[in-house]
Amino acid sequence: MSGIANNTRFTVLDETEDYIVVNKPAPLKIHPSTPDGVPTLWDGLKDLLSYEMANGGQISIINRLDRETSGVVLVAKHAKAARRFGLAMQRRQVSKGYVALVHGWPEWEAMEVVAPILRAGEVEESAIWVRQRVHEDGTPCETGFRVLARGERAFGRVALVEARPKTGRMHQIRVHLAHLGHPVVGDKIYNGDGSGYLDFIESGWTPELAGRLHFPRQLLHSKTLEVAGGEGAEGLVWEAPLPVEFGFSEAELGGNAISC
Repeated sequence: MSGIANNTRFTVLDETEDYIVVNKPAPLKIHPSTPDGVPTLWDGLKDLLSYEMANGGQISIINRLDRETSGVVLVAKHAKAARRFGLAMQRRQVSKGYVALVHGWPEWEAMEVVAPILRAGEVEESAIWVRQRVHEDGTPCETGFRVLARGERAFGRVALVEARPKTGRMHQIRVHLAHLGHPVVGDKIYNGDGSGYLDFIESGWTPELAGRLHFPRQLLHSKTLEVAGGEGAEGLVWEAPLPVEFGFSEAELGGNAISC
């Protein structure tokens, strides 16, 4: 995948006896899922936390990101912490803030999208099994969007958009943005008919694909993660810096900084 193919260098954002929070790069996979031996975040954490693992600890990844999505990942170090964060997820006490670089300039400054999603192959021919789409028979989904900045690139207008998912369906943010007519830059599945994804699977990253997609990864980043505190307890908040390939600096965002 061009220059980011072997990027396994995650950074630690925070660590206690109960958890570790890391900034995952793209396109690092979260878990081993194929026998090809490709390095994963789990492998790196296993090495980093070898002492804890040898003394009865575990690695429980609380929020999983797609391979091509970068940003904040929360990992529990033992069963008690994993249960705590798992219950917080079930009780909707975990808030996530993403940033996406999208094609075009939205006509809106803020938008709440309430649009159900299902697997595209359930209602139409689809060569991509995981491809989702908005459809009235799908599972209810809601995402809040806010424009942070607008800019120009060699391939056209782009906007930096904050996304706050209220539900947790597969590819939800990417599907809702494509539905609005502003697909994520570099998204192989949801730019057009998804042929970029099929071509990538067949031939890898090529100059022709670079001309169509512009970036070898989807420019979607898990910027903030917040776990609400219990009664009288302070919550936990983590933030991962915006990757350089998004083309906007934190200073440029000014008053539009991401908030939890």
